[in-house]
Amino acid sequence: MSLLFVGHAQVVQSGDENNFYTHDVESWIDYSETSRALGSSTDDFLHSVKLILKLPRIIVLSEYDRLPKKEVKFTRQNIFQRDKFTCQYCGVVFDTKKLNLDHVVPRDKGGKSSWDNLVTSCIVCNTRKSNKMPAEARMFPLRTPAAPRWRPFSTSVQNQECHESWRHFLDLSASQVEMSA
Repeated sequence: MSLLFVGHAQVVQSGDENNFYTHDVESWIDYSETSRALGSSTDDFLHSVKLILKLPRIIVLSEYDRLPKKEVKFTRQNIFQRDKFTCQYCGVVFDTKKLNLDHVVPRDKGGKSSWDNLVTSCIVCNTRKSNKMPAEARMFPLRTPAAPRWRPFSTSVQNQECHESWRHFLDLSASQVEMSA
């Protein structure tokens, strides 16, 4: 709400047939009064000392000071997600408790702990490969490891229940949305 009041955001209101309307704070106050007069649910309103505003479900930033980070945080869980919880040597999907991380090029042979050198492996394959090079062990990853291009936040939001008005923006199969300035 503070971003709306200082002019850094606008409320996006969804209309019929995938039409979207943007409101600045003044027009949102007017829309809220009209909506309340028409008998909208009182659960959808935010009450202050002087105003009763319809709770915005979608906002769009009109100003921001920096772009969000695009890289995925380098964690054990994100490596498992990148590899879809699949051992990269035998191709079997496992529960997290039965998975390890394997350095394709072992650390004692110069391998780094990085996106392009770590893969998900089951305990049996990890033990069998030991600290050998892939050619020595005759074990090669099914896919070449690389930094993922997805964002953990966006995939987790897409898999959760969300307000119906968000679906058009979060559903990857939905049609493209064009917003005018």
